[in-house]
Amino acid sequence: MSSADDIPSWERDGRDWPNRDSSRFVSAAGMRWHLQEMGQGPVLLMLHGTGAATHSWRAFAPILAEHFRLIAPDLPGHGFTTPPPYHSMSLPGMAGYVAELVETLGVEPDLVLGHSAGAAILIRACLEGRLAPRGLISLNGALMPWRGLPGHVFSPAAKLFAKNSLVSRLFALRAANRKSIQRLVDSTGSTLEPFGVDLYQRLIRSPSHVRASLSMMANWDLTLIEEGLPRLETPLFLVVGEGDTTVSPREAQRVRQHLLPAAELTMLPELGHLAHEERPREVAEVVRRIAGRLGLLSVPSV
Repeated sequence: MSSADDIPSWERDGRDWPNRDSSRFVSAAGMRWHLQEMGQGPVLLMLHGTGAATHSWRAFAPILAEHFRLIAPDLPGHGFTTPPPYHSMSLPGMAGYVAELVETLGVEPDLVLGHSAGAAILIRACLEGRLAPRGLISLNGALMPWRGLPGHVFSPAAKLFAKNSLVSRLFALRAANRKSIQRLVDSTGSTLEPFGVDLYQRLIRSPSHVRASLSMMANWDLTLIEEGLPRLETPLFLVVGEGDTTVSPREAQRVRQHLLPAAELTMLPELGHLAHEERPREVAEVVRRIAGRLGLLSVPSV
């Protein structure tokens, strides 16, 4: 487990956290979760991706809160949620933790949205019957296993790095260099405002947050999603940034062609992996249209 100094401090690092007034802390599944809740209406559960936190929804969430009761947690070990044992941060493990949080909150999400790895977690939870929403939105979802050389290199490397706490500290030290964080954000194919980059830098300065990200990568097995998708009964909506250089847009095409032909695909021209941070209103409108078609909103978009 990490020391208290490794974990982001709500008093220090969260002093100007986006949508701080909507934040609260909840104990569930043996962890202290940070989550944000806002709005009224159908329940929309949103999960961020590996290495992010609720800051990723900073402009996106308030727009959707005009139509939904929105619940967005920091995933285990990310942001201000305490870490579980790192070996448990597998896809089934994370899906189970999220399901326990939802059960503790006493809510039944009507719609779920996951960004990147968050989409895989939600799909797994639906396949296990732990969540039963009317629809599942995958926003630049990381749903398919790495192919070829990356699959043989990156996952074993992450396993090695995650086991070594010194590596997490070295990554965190590098975060002091603003240019390295800017390069990391730019590598997603997205362009963010300076404050957005600042928030990622703030998180990556935390060895605990870095180790959680590495541990998810080390324990991740997307063959579970590849094998399970043909059995998914929840309507799946694939929303994909055409300029995503983190998860290739071709992956969504593979999902539709080979695994789940009923999945619906929406392409977002000119947007990258962090599309919802680049143009939050445009992406929120896509979500609103989907919710309208599912009968969750009284006035569907036109």
